[in-house]
Amino acid sequence: MAKTDLNQLTWFQVVADERSFTKAAAKLGVAQSTLSHTIKQLEHRMGLQLLTRTTRNVATTAAGERLLQTITPRIAEIEEEIAALTALREKPSGSIRLTLSDHALESVVWPKLKPILKDYPDISVELILDSTFRNIVEEGFDAGVRLGESVEKDMIAVRIGPDWRLVAVASPGYLAEHGAPEHPQDLVRHVCINMRHETAGGLYVWEFEKKGQALRVRVSGQLTFNNSYAMIDAAVNGYGIAYVPENIVERHIDSGELVQVLDDWSPFFEGYFLYYPNRRQNLPAFRVIVDALRDHRRRS
Repeated sequence: MAKTDLNQLTWFQVVADERSFTKAAAKLGVAQSTLSHTIKQLEHRMGLQLLTRTTRNVATTAAGERLLQTITPRIAEIEEEIAALTALREKPSGSIRLTLSDHALESVVWPKLKPILKDYPDISVELILDSTFRNIVEEGFDAGVRLGESVEKDMIAVRIGPDWRLVAVASPGYLAEHGAPEHPQDLVRHVCINMRHETAGGLYVWEFEKKGQALRVRVSGQLTFNNSYAMIDAAVNGYGIAYVPENIVERHIDSGELVQVLDDWSPFFEGYFLYYPNRRQNLPAFRVIVDALRDHRRRS
């Protein structure tokens, strides 16, 4: 078999990841016809069908999936070595991709990155908002942000924010009509605004704790979101009780738009951590991001 063109393997990886020739061509900046021809050349040279094509999407065959699993970590290693070489430049440079939730971005990450990024114009940061638990190695992220309790044990974890808690809130109008719950179990008789966890596909079961007694309550209502800010807006407009991070709803409580209920049942959760595989930590650009995000305060 003739020597394989590494460029063909890279393009195959992008098509397989995107599951679309159209999206892959746009990402690579090439014509779709050129990309399709290149993949056909690779398949002809290997004597294997690597992709199945339909009118709607593209999927890897068994051979294609095996090839993808083989080349993905090796291409990542090459990219990391090239990034390490750029570290020889006078200033840190390179691209950093992070996956995180909207709450982590707004409450911790962006306030800390905003003051320092202008000092490092050669560092590019891509922030992908997602509430799912992604595999950062397989999906090409340099790091992710999660609550401490959710970080995999084989990752390096750096605390970047303090402990925080969820609080139950509702509009004065809703409480005037339906009354205020006095115990978490009262919530089953109320209209609540649900949060869907995309990773598991299920609805978040509200967690409460008081004097060592832990309770989990399944609530129901007209609305379900996967975004805390949308939940807050719905609560302000009287659509029910929401269970949201305290630090992003405080101004609504202070203004009287929302009223907090079940305050003594709202427990603290371990704060956000930046997590990443150990091979990333020696890249100067990545160290800049880690140092900027690191929380130097004592734990709550």
